[in-house]
Amino acid sequence: MIPTKLDLTGLKCPLPALMTAKALKALSPGEVLEVHCTDPLSIIDIPHLVRQTGDKVEITERSEQRIIFMIEKTNGSIEDANTPFVNFPQDRDN
Repeated sequence: MIPTKLDLTGLKCPLPALMTAKALKALSPGEVLEVHCTDPLSIIDIPHLVRQTGDKVEITERSEQRIIFMIEKTNGSIEDANTPFVNFPQDRDN
């Protein structure tokens, strides 16, 4: 399968993560998104986003100039990214 390419070179945080999320939303399960970034924070932000959505990410290239991610869309939904990082108990006795 030919990956969908997303060129985000030159964009700064938070745009690479936001645009990756939007592109993932448009994909069907099994499709692959190839994301090209230059923002050094994307090495943290994009894998974090992908963990939240339940998709699969692999960093295929990392240099001072560029980062390339290959992201496989799974059955996860981008709406799942709105779930909190930590689930605190609702009935805490303080």
